[in-house]
Amino acid sequence: MPGDDTQPPVTGRMRLVWAGAGWFFVGLGTLGIFLPLLPTVVFYLLAAWCFSKSHPHLADKLYANKRYGPHLVAWRDRRAVSRKGKVSAILAMSGSVPFVFFTLGWPLVLIPVIVLLVLGPWIWTRAE
Repeated sequence: MPGDDTQPPVTGRMRLVWAGAGWFFVGLGTLGIFLPLLPTVVFYLLAAWCFSKSHPHLADKLYANKRYGPHLVAWRDRRAVSRKGKVSAILAMSGSVPFVFFTLGWPLVLIPVIVLLVLGPWIWTRAE
């Protein structure tokens, strides 16, 4: 994630803001376990980044998670995404195009098309 995670945690109100954002992203990531269109690991990455600024021990718990921790650590240390993660992300983005087309129609279908065209190649070119 952007920034340097080795900096000491912030204090005061900003610590509460970062902690609140971390819990918000943990909630979204947990929803993503049950709703396939929400990217669980992405939200957990954001949560870990927020927690690294407020409560580093909570970030460490996310990194130590048996299921999602290896993905989080791979991104933190090497900016790497597994092949399965790349395929899943691109398939989910591709699947959102017809979904948005049939539910919201033109021109809103352009949003997932643009996201796919911009983020798809970027995701695919990350290290594995």
